[in-house]
Amino acid sequence: MAEIKISDHAFLSSQYARISTEQCQKLHWASLEVLERTGVRLFDPVAVELVRKAGAIVTEQDCVRMASGLVEKALATVPKRVVLCTRNGERRIQIEGHKCYYGPGSDAFHIVDHRTGKRRLAALRDIEEGVIICDALPNVDFIMSMFLPSDVEQSLYALYQMEAMLANSVKPIVIVTPDLPSLAACVEMAEAVVGGAEKLRQNPYVTCYINATSGLLHNKEALQKLMYLAEKGLPSIYVPVCYGGLTAPVTLAGTVAATNAGILAGLVISQLVREGAPYIVPGWGARTINMRSLAAVYFTPDDKGLMAAMGHYYGLPMFGYGGFSDSKLVDQQAALEAALSLAFATIEGANLIHDMGYLEAGMSGAHAQLVLCDEVISWLAHAVCGIEISNETLALDLIDSKGPNGNYIDAPHTVKHFRELWRPGILDQTTYGGWEAEGGQTLGDRLNQRVEKILSTHKPAPLSDDVRTKIRGIFEREISARISGAC
Repeated sequence: MAEIKISDHAFLSSQYARISTEQCQKLHWASLEVLERTGVRLFDPVAVELVRKAGAIVTEQDCVRMASGLVEKALATVPKRVVLCTRNGERRIQIEGHKCYYGPGSDAFHIVDHRTGKRRLAALRDIEEGVIICDALPNVDFIMSMFLPSDVEQSLYALYQMEAMLANSVKPIVIVTPDLPSLAACVEMAEAVVGGAEKLRQNPYVTCYINATSGLLHNKEALQKLMYLAEKGLPSIYVPVCYGGLTAPVTLAGTVAATNAGILAGLVISQLVREGAPYIVPGWGARTINMRSLAAVYFTPDDKGLMAAMGHYYGLPMFGYGGFSDSKLVDQQAALEAALSLAFATIEGANLIHDMGYLEAGMSGAHAQLVLCDEVISWLAHAVCGIEISNETLALDLIDSKGPNGNYIDAPHTVKHFRELWRPGILDQTTYGGWEAEGGQTLGDRLNQRVEKILSTHKPAPLSDDVRTKIRGIFEREISARISGAC
């Protein structure tokens, strides 16, 4: 019998496109019109002068109009893939095409404590435990801080977060900092870990997630961080977030056009600083609000697939989101919203998918929700991949030998292959009697137990004493500088 070939796409993610290439092109043209006709405000004089020298028109002190040629040139020089590495230099994450990688969010104010079930202000220890959990979970690919520590000096919180992430995981890190000095100190810490600035540039262990005020308003801190990373040759994640009906037209097309204009403006600036600077675009950002309360909403169907389609249209690496919930607890709503948001981000091919573990629209988070998301990703990995079609997997000779009444339970072929099927780690698939005999636990019970087991048994690979000393030295220098600056 002739060999039946495996499909070329057998092991690629399933792909979903909400809008067509032609529609993406219309949105691109609309964004160019916004940049040329309306312009964007850049609240940093260095950025304004940079684009002015490149040919942009400065209509006011900080408002600039960019011709489409600037955008097209930037699109021609920006890398179409970005690689993130582990602490040890392993090139773990290849942000390209429809590949997907997963991680938590950052900077939630509160934690829903799995030990008490109560919501409280997050502390530094919660960040450390979250990083340990992420380091242990097999389907979490990168690290973010998840929480803001309320028990440390607030002007230095980003450094405390960075130290916790460096010390408790080897996985790639996405940092978020309030300003340029904090970013520079965090990058210096990472350089100390990997052996210098050039090694970090060649094998990026960290990238920074930067929020700009909106598509047409770019705050000074965001621009400074963007230009710093471009100059260093390090990847930046630049996310201008527009809210339809608030900072952009309420219609989805208008929100996307305004958001995308901001993304392209950031791209131009990064490439003017350094041609070829790695730049990661958001696979989300055309956000909606509750028009009754004016509250930002995370879990909504309206924006799904739109910004990811634009990212694929440009062929650029993306920063997606999923695994979050608007629920206040790790409950049925949290499970539903986390699963659906992860599923859509995955089939969109949104690349670097963050915000796992978020509750309350990012105002709080929970370690148990991280474990739930890890289980969902495990399920998705089996649901979206193709299958191998070959003589071995078709098993036509086995079917013929067993006949119409055949039983395959004891076949060597079954023993060889049954472990390829998905099996849950947290979800219950027992009979009612079996579930009852094992204590009749809820999903919440099992999630909390898994969190406790990880925290009691998982030991992350430690940093060397020499590296710890260097990191602490940077930390103490920054403390002294902030104290001196405040005097």
